[in-house]
Amino acid sequence: MKSEQTNILPNRTLPELIEDIQLLTKEIQELYCQDNRPLVVGWSGGKDSTTVLQLVWNAIELLPIKKRTKTIYVITNDTLVENPIVAAWVRNSLKKLQEAAAKKQMPIKTKLTFPSVEDTFWSCLIGKGYPAPRKRFRWCTERMKIKPTDFFIRDIIRDEGEAILVLGTRKAESIARARNMEKHRGWRIRDRLNANPSRPNSYFYLPIEDWRTDEVWMYLMQWENPWGGDNKELLAMYRGATADNECPLVVDTSTPSCGDSRFGCWVCTLVNKDKSMEAMIQNDEEKEWLQPLLDLRNELDIEDDRPKRDFRRIFGKVQLFERNLNGEISIEPIPGPYTKQWREYWLRRVLEAQESVRTNAPEDMKDITLITTEELSEIRRIWREEKHEFDDQLPKIYKQVTGETFQDPRPGADNNLLGSEEWDILADICAEDSMHLELLAKLIDTERQYFLKISRKGIYKDLEKCFESSSRSKEEAIENARYVYDLKNAAQSGNIAQVKEQLKESFSEPEKDPQKQLTWASMKFPTTDEEEE
Repeated sequence: MKSEQTNILPNRTLPELIEDIQLLTKEIQELYCQDNRPLVVGWSGGKDSTTVLQLVWNAIELLPIKKRTKTIYVITNDTLVENPIVAAWVRNSLKKLQEAAAKKQMPIKTKLTFPSVEDTFWSCLIGKGYPAPRKRFRWCTERMKIKPTDFFIRDIIRDEGEAILVLGTRKAESIARARNMEKHRGWRIRDRLNANPSRPNSYFYLPIEDWRTDEVWMYLMQWENPWGGDNKELLAMYRGATADNECPLVVDTSTPSCGDSRFGCWVCTLVNKDKSMEAMIQNDEEKEWLQPLLDLRNELDIEDDRPKRDFRRIFGKVQLFERNLNGEISIEPIPGPYTKQWREYWLRRVLEAQESVRTNAPEDMKDITLITTEELSEIRRIWREEKHEFDDQLPKIYKQVTGETFQDPRPGADNNLLGSEEWDILADICAEDSMHLELLAKLIDTERQYFLKISRKGIYKDLEKCFESSSRSKEEAIENARYVYDLKNAAQSGNIAQVKEQLKESFSEPEKDPQKQLTWASMKFPTTDEEEE
């Protein structure tokens, strides 16, 4: 296996490593026996977290059974878009671990956490239209990793009072990781034990923070896996993927989500390339069935996705920012979510990839699921209820790709007052005017939603929002945003003359373009000609 070694820690001899393991064994036993705080081991299935779990298991197994009274939780987070090979490995290992714990009377409980359906990758990207994650908009880490883990830890703290999180974080993973760990030394209580600044009543225990990568592998190869797992199989998996860092269990924003070459989410666009999956496909012909996943991931990861995205932010307003374009400052709209066309396109691509891998994968992976039924139901709900797209395209796309009828588990999901026929009529009326179609669809569907409610309180406010977000053409909306932007800058800089000039122009605008001042109030209570004069 080729792996980069960060030379920030001194070399140690084998006797020194053995001495450190003996020291950690006693330290873990003391940490376990000294009070009632449960240990929560973050285990991702990778080399570092496996080393930590193995150290904890071996230390506790040396204790008399009567002293093994405190539960040790082994928590693993599944983002639902994990590398399928690694996900299968993790699930199989968790099963072995729980069976071995029961057999050996070890006080270990496993917990597999998931993001809530509204926070999954596909619900956000295909449903809400969030663009593929970038370093400046890393929306996935909080929703898919931190929240599920944090909910479980909060439940433990609520029941037990406090908890100690045992993690496989190491300084040698990278210079940046070492710098970040050093920054948090201010929260250190004792060697390898830190208070958790983001979660009161919890602590971080980092037993292998000073281990180097070669020491991790030496330990895994020389010390037998105590729950019946195969560390050589883990090594072979790393060799096949040429990955030097696993994707760690993320418990807060101070923990980096992933390394540059790692096992993790197959859709991840936060790295330049998915080197691990590329290597799996290149090194093993039996893994060529993963190619559709890699193709979809690469299609999501394009340098400029502006043509695929709305000119407004997700809340319907145009926001401008200064952009350096070929050495010149350009004021442009911040691109928003994927448009309706592209959200439907990404849904089709995911379903096609799923059909392909189910057809070509080996027998033990035939039931692979890239997007769950619950996610499809949530996407359908978002499109219809939040985006007012009552043409209800999801069941049609699902039928076209899979050949099967989509069975929506949500009660009453198929009861529609508006459907594709009504949408087609509106589309014919609006011809090529997409903003007009969007406005009419929002107004009609907003009225439909309130028609089904006991109280219609708030309907005027919601209808007003429809006009605010969709009554202008793209050009008019951007022009209006530039006017507000210039006016705000002039006011902040104290340019009174420019403020007066712009305000003077704005008062004359309604005569030239009444649509710019169109509101629900002006529609419901129009002014007369006499009042205008």
